[in-house]
Amino acid sequence: MWLEEFRQYEASGALPRLNIIRLGNDHTAGTRPGARTPRAMIAENDHALGRLVDAISRSPYWKESAIFVLEDDAQNGPDHVDAHRSPALVISPFTKRRVTDSTLYTTSSVLRTMELNLGLEPMSQYDAAAPAMYSLFQPVPDTEPFAVITPRVSVTEINAPTAFGAQASMKMNLEEADMAPEIELNEIIWRSVRGADAPKPPPRRAAFIAEARDQP
Repeated sequence: MWLEEFRQYEASGALPRLNIIRLGNDHTAGTRPGARTPRAMIAENDHALGRLVDAISRSPYWKESAIFVLEDDAQNGPDHVDAHRSPALVISPFTKRRVTDSTLYTTSSVLRTMELNLGLEPMSQYDAAAPAMYSLFQPVPDTEPFAVITPRVSVTEINAPTAFGAQASMKMNLEEADMAPEIELNEIIWRSVRGADAPKPPPRRAAFIAEARDQP
């Protein structure tokens, strides 16, 4: 549906300067029997993102585009650094390719970078003070398009009635984002992917402490 609409904008030249797109399958349906497995839903979500980037990077808009990809929240997941951490991608002819930036950014940093690209004023003190993602960008564009990759797992894989957490998943509100108990759902997704006998590691917390500096 998005691609059909985008093709119309290509023909008319009237694409809005800011587009917000939600791909919601990463929340999954847990292991609810009859629903697709978490890895199938995430693979389909990733494939949809790949198709989106592929289409934009082969369009007339690519030479002045920037695509920001981030999760709505970290879901308190089993990250090896901190359960509050989640990945973000910035895709543009003006971003450095195959580069990992480990700077501590926030969602407000992404918003601030978008505002600067669009020439917009900050909306609050939070995005005004947030560090922009300057280090990801380069002055000379690389307009080579991206190619979507076919998922390596089946996107039609179905949860079995005997899957770990199947009964618990049936009782969860999975129709709306963030309404399911996150710790329990994380456990179910982890065991669905890693194996029913693979216990999820506990959430890890990291402390970010600024070093005190001597006053002159």
